[in-house]
Amino acid sequence: MERQGPLAGYRVLEIGSTVAGPFCGRMLADFGAEVIKIEPAEGDPVRTMGKSVDGHSLYAASIFRNKRLVAIDLRRPEGRALVKALAAKVDVLVENFKPGTLEKWGLGWDDLSKINSRLVMVRISGFGQDGPYSQRPGYGVVCEAVSGLRHLTGDPDRAPSRVGVSMTDYIAGLHGAYGAVMALMARDKTGRGQVIDAALYESAFNFMEVWIGAYQKLGFVPNRTGSRLIGSTPNNLYPTADGSYIHITAMADSLFRRLCGAMGQPQLADDERFALHAARNDNHEALDAIISAWTQQHTLADLEAKMDAVSVPATRIFTVEDIFNDPHYRERGSIIEAPDQHLGSVAMPAVVPRLSDTPGGVRHAGRDVGQDSRAVLREVLGLEDTRIDALTKEGIVA
Repeated sequence: MERQGPLAGYRVLEIGSTVAGPFCGRMLADFGAEVIKIEPAEGDPVRTMGKSVDGHSLYAASIFRNKRLVAIDLRRPEGRALVKALAAKVDVLVENFKPGTLEKWGLGWDDLSKINSRLVMVRISGFGQDGPYSQRPGYGVVCEAVSGLRHLTGDPDRAPSRVGVSMTDYIAGLHGAYGAVMALMARDKTGRGQVIDAALYESAFNFMEVWIGAYQKLGFVPNRTGSRLIGSTPNNLYPTADGSYIHITAMADSLFRRLCGAMGQPQLADDERFALHAARNDNHEALDAIISAWTQQHTLADLEAKMDAVSVPATRIFTVEDIFNDPHYRERGSIIEAPDQHLGSVAMPAVVPRLSDTPGGVRHAGRDVGQDSRAVLREVLGLEDTRIDALTKEGIVA
């Protein structure tokens, strides 16, 4: 398939690893950019994460989709020289090494901007390129803890929990891709590239905005509240008669009135404890107890039908199996199957967001380590096959 999307014509060099850098690159590749991913001969660590089929990583099939995969040993000066030559011929470079690593290798911003003044450099790290924590190792879940986000995740009577995916890595990768596109827009006006400093802890902290002013002005420190959202009532998970749960969100006064009608208790909407949203927040325990007593008298399916009938937002908690069987996911094509050379095809999330005129697309699943090494070195750098053969024999290229 031909590259399509608003980033078609741009070239990206991705030398990041694991999740944050590759997800940033994946977002750019989804919308048409030519993304050249560099990984070591032993493969990016993400290939060892998640599940595999016949030795082929299903995670890599998705997060490396649409990319050209080149294997170069960055630990050797000859390998770094190849990467430097590639950096001179790209629009964007994405990296997520520990700050200072690229500078030691002669691949920092000062080095690369001299040979490519139009380069946009996305630097993803745990704690940013400067500051007292910049040299700390910064995996996503560690930075999530520093951001304050993890303190709010889970139940109040136990240790903070975590989301079952590398959430903060994805958040930072998304910020990095967003920054890259803005920098490309700015370059159209100025002719100059720039650096995007996307720190994992800061990207996650960006999602904490509701509580920042609350602490500054009121000294309020939020805590974990389980399935309930602080300051939004009712907005919780409620038990059902068949041993399941339904999440109901009816914080607005009009929604709450409709919920009370569906419950057969319209008087609750006029009860001074619950009539206004602020009052409901003050009396959330009493209100949740009343709603729970009602939901436990009905099955999950019956409750979903009742809420749908009065347009109150509510849902069961979907598993991956539920998602694969769901008509809405199916009708919108939210799950696609990308062609894979080993597996025939592999399921993965569709390209989002959906652009009406210049949508992105998935051309192929992630390929093997170094599968595109020869083609990229030949096409982009103009190396002869004899030179590529020599680099391969020396172990610099795989």
